[in-house]
Order: sequence, then C-alpha cells, then structure tokens
Amino acid sequence: MTTQVYLAYDYPLLSLFWTMLWLGLWILWLFLLFRIVFDIFRDDDMGGWGKAGWLVFVILLPFLGVFVYLIARGKDMGRRELEQARAQQKQFDSYIAQTAAGARPNSADELAKLSDLKARGAITEEEFRRAKELVLTDSAPQGRAAATATTEPSGGVPRP
Repeated sequence: MTTQVYLAYDYPLLSLFWTMLWLGLWILWLFLLFRIVFDIFRDDDMGGWGKAGWLVFVILLPFLGVFVYLIARGKDMGRRELEQARAQQKQFDSYIAQTAAGARPNSADELAKLSDLKARGAITEEEFRRAKELVLTDSAPQGRAAATATTEPSGGVPRP
C-alpha cells in the first residue's frame, strides 16, 4: 500500500500559474454573479415575478443565466448603478449641508453671548466693539476664518 505524497516541489510552476488563472476567473465570475443578483433587486422597473424569474434562472443555470442577463439587461445595469451613485451623492451632500448649517451659531446668539460677557466684565468695551464688528461682518468666509484665528478657545472672545 503505497501512496504518493505531493509536496510543493512536485507541483510545476506552469501548473501553479494555471491554477492561479482559474482561481482568479472563478472569483471574477462570483463577483459578477453577486452584482447581477444585487442589480435584479435594485431594478424598480421590473415587477416581482420578473425578479423571481431572473433569480431562478441565474441560480439554477448560473453560467447561462449570467451571460443571458448581461446580454439582455447589461446596458441598463450600468445606468441603474450610476443613478444609485448619484442619489447617494445627493443624499450625502444634503446631509453635509444640513449638518454645516446646524453647526454654525446664529449671529444673534453670538451677540447675546458677547453682551453677557461684557455685562459680567469679562471683556472691555473695545473688545466688545471689535467682536461685534466681526460678528456683523461675518457673511464672508474669510471673515469667519479671521474671527476664529483671533479668538480665545474658551469664550470665543477676540483678543488683541
């Protein structure tokens, strides 16, 4: 009872390249299969029975199903992916705009804080006047940068 043991040096280099090629093609095919399955679910134009039919076709006859789907609906697949990417970008941009708008304090709130600091004696009349000018002329982006560059971290009061 003799069994042949294959060691690493028994596997020729060309066979290793062929194995890597087939493994890579198999991974690419799986990637394509999953993209098609996700595209079937993403398609709003197709009804439930159409989606079920394509899924059964792609799952029961995977190679033939994938190739037929690519031929029949491949062009629309790219369009749907582009629409989804645009919708996600639009949603992300609106989220950023809402977050940025909510993070910036209102000029009336800033003026109220300044007058409170002046009433407590934390800032002088001259500091109050300069800070008030900065708040009122803060419509330009460079004014905001200049105001933040000359403020104290704890109270937001400009210092000379």
